[in-house]
Amino acid sequence: MDRRKFLALSAAASAAYALPATASMVDYYPGLVDSELAAGKTVFLDFAASWCGTCAAQARVLGRLKSENPAYEENIVFVRVDWDQYRSADITRRLSIPRRSTLVVLKGDQELGRLVAGTGRAQIKELMDVALGAATA
Repeated sequence: MDRRKFLALSAAASAAYALPATASMVDYYPGLVDSELAAGKTVFLDFAASWCGTCAAQARVLGRLKSENPAYEENIVFVRVDWDQYRSADITRRLSIPRRSTLVVLKGDQELGRLVAGTGRAQIKELMDVALGAATA
């Protein structure tokens, strides 16, 4: 196989595993989480990589749950943290994030819940319900 064909096929394969985009998922940048928490918001962090199959499975479940219950998107700030870019960042170290495919819920100065590499609908829904409960309390 020639180089051009290989590169084209590699790019197509990578795109096939890209995480689904959701309107309510904000891309992380330094200072975002602290400002949202200071404003009293509940923050749902999704530490993910575009090439991670587990992350993609989590994203699909998150998307389905959000579409079934608009209250999630209305009350929770969903933030996607790009693992490849921020794996060594302050937010990752401060929260002791062990790996990509980690979901974390924060409110104020407290961590309310965490799921590492879990892709089950019930597990993710439980974490989202914790976030929703904190956001609407």
